[in-house]
Amino acid sequence: MNKTAFYNTVRERMKGLNSHQVVGFEAVLAAIDGAPLSHQAYMLATAWHETAATMLPIKERGGEAYFTDMYDVAGKRPKTCIAYGNTCAGDGPKYCGRGYVQVTWKSNYAKLDQEAAWGGLTELGEILANPDLAMRPDIAALALRKGMDEGWFTSKRNLSYLPAKGVATKQQYIDARRIINGTDKADLIEDYAQIFERALRDAGVN
Repeated sequence: MNKTAFYNTVRERMKGLNSHQVVGFEAVLAAIDGAPLSHQAYMLATAWHETAATMLPIKERGGEAYFTDMYDVAGKRPKTCIAYGNTCAGDGPKYCGRGYVQVTWKSNYAKLDQEAAWGGLTELGEILANPDLAMRPDIAALALRKGMDEGWFTSKRNLSYLPAKGVATKQQYIDARRIINGTDKADLIEDYAQIFERALRDAGVN
């Protein structure tokens, strides 16, 4: 991949990049390497959107009371929490959303823990014990790739909407928003995907 060409196109279309954004891009590009072109473009677009263009992992907004209500057996949705692995009081605040695409629930942290250990990024059990590790760019990028490839977030995955080869259509990129969050901001993220697809093709990805 010709990184210079990639960044030249992104800088032109996104009106420049700072050093922190480049660090984020490097982490995501490493994690998505080898994926089909349209999948790479959409994962980049998703990370760009979900981090408000910072390309740095973020933690879900909210305090302990909110996370307890939403994600804890002591909160308002105990049956849902148990179904997603948050079985103990305190799991809600501990396993709230983190990352480029926010990993939420103990069951998803367990998947990430295993994937990171298999990839040599951490020791097995380390992320479950310290979920803030999901904020580390390489681990957050792994979660983005695996989560979107395997349907961790909504049960929909990249191949549910995007082609295994070649470019995607406008409608395919719009529909792919369901991998993460229904149709929220689907048109905007499609615009980003088109920009990143162009940058990847300029860089020799096909």
